[in-house]
Amino acid sequence: MNPHTLTLPKALVTLLAGALFGFGLSLATMVQPEVVIGFLQFKDWGLMLVMGGAAGLAMLAYKGFPRWFSRPLLGGQFLTQPASWNRQTVIGSAIFGVGWGLSGVCPGPAIAALGTGNTDILWALGGIVLGGLAHGLTTRD
Repeated sequence: MNPHTLTLPKALVTLLAGALFGFGLSLATMVQPEVVIGFLQFKDWGLMLVMGGAAGLAMLAYKGFPRWFSRPLLGGQFLTQPASWNRQTVIGSAIFGVGWGLSGVCPGPAIAALGTGNTDILWALGGIVLGGLAHGLTTRD
């Protein structure tokens, strides 16, 4: 069986994880661009705790799960994605950072913000989509 095959349990777990992620972003006020901009201007340190906790938990899961379990709970195998620094990575990171700093929005919280009724966020989502499209058109495999 192909590990990338979508089954009902995988779809339900994915839906639950996405809903939990969106709820967490909303609870942490990361769906409010003005709060994020306050964090980026070092005026609001609350999001530092949220982001630090999330990064710590993700690192624990990323490093720990392959040691604690012989295989993922829903099948397949644990994989690692090799990372490399190159010109495109640096340029893309800089563009992402500038966009995040100017708008106070990054992709996950932007989508979660739609769930709160913030339709102004559609402008930022449009920019995110255009940036992804530009990346896809200019990147060679």
